Amino acid sequence: MSETTHAGNGISTEQAGVEQELVDTVLASFDKAEDPRLMEVMQALTRHLHNFLREVRLTEAEWNTGIDFLTAAGHITDDKRQEFVLLSDVLGASMQTIAMNNQAYKGATEATVFGPFFLEDAPEIPLGGDIAGAAAGQPCWVEGTVTDTSGNPVPGARIEVWEADEDGFYDVQYSDSRIAGRAHLFTAEDGSYAFWGLTPTPYPIPHDGPVGKMLKAVGRSPIRASHLHFMVTAEGLRPLVTHIFVEGDPQIEIGDSVFGVKNSLIKKFETQPVGTPTPDGRDVHSQSWARTRFDIVLAPGSDLR
Repeated sequence: MSETTHAGNGISTEQAGVEQELVDTVLASFDKAEDPRLMEVMQALTRHLHNFLREVRLTEAEWNTGIDFLTAAGHITDDKRQEFVLLSDVLGASMQTIAMNNQAYKGATEATVFGPFFLEDAPEIPLGGDIAGAAAGQPCWVEGTVTDTSGNPVPGARIEVWEADEDGFYDVQYSDSRIAGRAHLFTAEDGSYAFWGLTPTPYPIPHDGPVGKMLKAVGRSPIRASHLHFMVTAEGLRPLVTHIFVEGDPQIEIGDSVFGVKNSLIKKFETQPVGTPTPDGRDVHSQSWARTRFDIVLAPGSDLR
């Protein structure tokens, strides 16, 4: 074998050639793909994967550990828990994909991570209705408008909202099939909306599986900053997946485990003393409540990249 080393990484030129020949062979195996985009993606994935393997000189034992990790992620995933979404989130891949596909546009509301706890077919509530159901927590009045980037109101926009309870759990994490802390509603003719929810609190992402073990191994916290999820859709406008965060939440400074915080999405949640009248006259049972405002601006639906 040649004594010449390759690129200063301690392997011989001959060994580097053997490795590169394999890369080239795998790349060529995708040349006949009928879909050019599929070919582009698979070849780029192959190049980056092999570059990673060669850069860190991954051992067979380490590769098998990675396979075991992905297998465990598959086993724990079901219709209520998506471990691969969690993995994408904690590696920043979700936020990077969102950043690339939701570029800033004329004051449109910024997008952030979808998360693993959205459910189709959440119940509909009227304007001013309550998404909390039986979920525990401080009542919170949420209001705002939905407009386009020209300031025109968007009537009939569908707003999906979902959040954890004060103990940090979403309804799907309970075993009793409850529906709580989630609903959808539609904006009024003037683009306005309002509903009762809960004041968000910090909580950990599920960390009893392989993703949690990985975070522990690298010394990272699983805690998410306090937030309330939104997904907003309207005909002719770009769909928006986002959340709002609680101003003053210490976890924002410590760090959000899925890198989802953006300054524009941090909102004031103002606690109202016991006995303060609510906007709709609701009786909050002699407890404090909070209120916040989130005005949503949707970008045009055409490709803006």
